[in-house]
Amino acid sequence: MPLFPTVKIAANLLAMSEVNLGIEPGKYIAAVSGGVDSMVLLDLLSKQRGVEIVVAHFNHGIRPDSSKDELLVAKMAKKYNLPMEAGHGRLGANTSEDQARKARYAFLHSVARKQQAEAILTAHHQDDLIETALINLIRGTGRRGLSAIAVNPDVRRPLLNYPKRRLLSYARKNRLVWSEDSTNKNDDYLRNYLRNQILPKLSKSKRANLLKISDKVANNSKAQDELIAIISHNLTNEGHIDRHKFIELPAEVADELLVYWLRDKDHLSYQRDSVDRLNTLIRTAKPATRHSVSKDLELVVDRRNAYFERIP
Repeated sequence: MPLFPTVKIAANLLAMSEVNLGIEPGKYIAAVSGGVDSMVLLDLLSKQRGVEIVVAHFNHGIRPDSSKDELLVAKMAKKYNLPMEAGHGRLGANTSEDQARKARYAFLHSVARKQQAEAILTAHHQDDLIETALINLIRGTGRRGLSAIAVNPDVRRPLLNYPKRRLLSYARKNRLVWSEDSTNKNDDYLRNYLRNQILPKLSKSKRANLLKISDKVANNSKAQDELIAIISHNLTNEGHIDRHKFIELPAEVADELLVYWLRDKDHLSYQRDSVDRLNTLIRTAKPATRHSVSKDLELVVDRRNAYFERIP
């Protein structure tokens, strides 16, 4: 079964109100930002039989007008007669996309645990999938760049079949109300540039090819991840990496291990040159040295081992 959708599947979105989103009966957390994508998801979920929804909204505190989004989501939750949980990050204007994502998902997972929900539902769609693949390829994250939005039993994405333009058509047809993020038009952000300048120029066939490649890579990636986990188990002891065994690995395998370890530490915002640097450090760094990975993570190297350590 394909992990990712094809363009053909999305042909009849205008009839989405009659479509079963493939969500089994149960209790779910709907992540609703107030944007058009999440408002479409919320409207569709309200029409699904046997599905109990708790609306969850996280106010990052990044934009001065973010409180308006929270008020809008609260209003719509009341309209659909759904309970709502709100979280507040107060992250500030200089917060990175990765920091915002971590804070948002920490909140969503806490709500899911509290509500004993089956899973979190997000409004990621086909354009998000393509954007994420292109961003990660540009950053040099390897095979994962084409399969970054993968199947996750705890976070489900029922709108991945549909491109953004179809969601907009549905929202307008059904007279939905949504909020426009004031930063979405700023092309200084890579995601916005791809969204505003590149994706609209992709033909239907090119979109289909990208999605087909993503699906193929994702299927292969799953098998590779299982193999990398086995290799990691043989090279580490309670998180300590055996430097001698690591040095004997081919550079490509060592890189895959490093990405595996970084992701295990919830460090997802890495680039190719960062992985290359860590690869070299584990192989050649002097004992009793510490090397910065990010503002909250270090690589510690001693004579026989290396390990990642959180900075308090």
